[in-house]
Amino acid sequence: MTEKTIRIVNQQWQGGMNKDYSFGARLLSHIVPPSYSADTETIFVPISEEAHSNGQVDAQETLLEQFAATKAVLTAKDPARIITLGGDCSVSEVPFDYLHGKYPKDLGLIWLDAHPDVSAPANSHHVHEMVLANLLQHGAPEFNQTIENPFKPSEVLLAGLRADQLRPMDAAVGELDLKYLTPKQLQEDRNAVKEWIRQSGFKHIAVHFDLDVLDPADFRAILPAEPGLNIAKFGAAIGSLKLSQVLALLEDVSRFSDLVGLTIAEHMPWDALRLRKGLSTLPIFQ
Repeated sequence: MTEKTIRIVNQQWQGGMNKDYSFGARLLSHIVPPSYSADTETIFVPISEEAHSNGQVDAQETLLEQFAATKAVLTAKDPARIITLGGDCSVSEVPFDYLHGKYPKDLGLIWLDAHPDVSAPANSHHVHEMVLANLLQHGAPEFNQTIENPFKPSEVLLAGLRADQLRPMDAAVGELDLKYLTPKQLQEDRNAVKEWIRQSGFKHIAVHFDLDVLDPADFRAILPAEPGLNIAKFGAAIGSLKLSQVLALLEDVSRFSDLVGLTIAEHMPWDALRLRKGLSTLPIFQ
């Protein structure tokens, strides 16, 4: 039986309440390498321009509807592998829940991010800050309830985490005893992630790659690389990994295991956004 790969272009922005994530997803779909295989299908998930909320979480109603739409696509297509191009970090929630149902006994989750995304409504209103908590059924109750195949803390590795800058909203890292590797640990030991996979016995791996794990001086298409921004006033941890390091890590994971899920999230192409918005005021484009 042929194993199908689905590419989901998910322009979801409501998880971070920043509409620029939508354009970032569309542009990212042109940046990633093309596939000419008949076994690969690209699907654009329908995303609303609205942000309706009926709870503590911003845009909760809209997000739950969009999550259901993504789930319906995956259920119908039944892929073996999923590439998700976002969009804010919450785009990982449905694909990873699906994959954990497909590979329930030997799927490990690597969360490649400067932040742990394990908040809850008590200390955040944005789903992109609690998406991993939801997958662990430790996040927002309405989102926890949609998870059919929750992960255990032992199945998760936080890679690139700025553990020195954890906030009160990140307390679940300690409460759940989540394993993590800091940028310094990843730089000093390239085999650290492979060793975690080996010791845990995982055959399949899903990777959430939030681009903000990268150093904004090395990779410019992320939120903290905004032109003119004073990084000292950014208000959250700044990633410090180089793109070359992350690509090497992904290559190692692919060689050492079956990479069945890959999300690339929070692409913020500042130069393209500035050019697009600037040109939009010209009558010739209207």
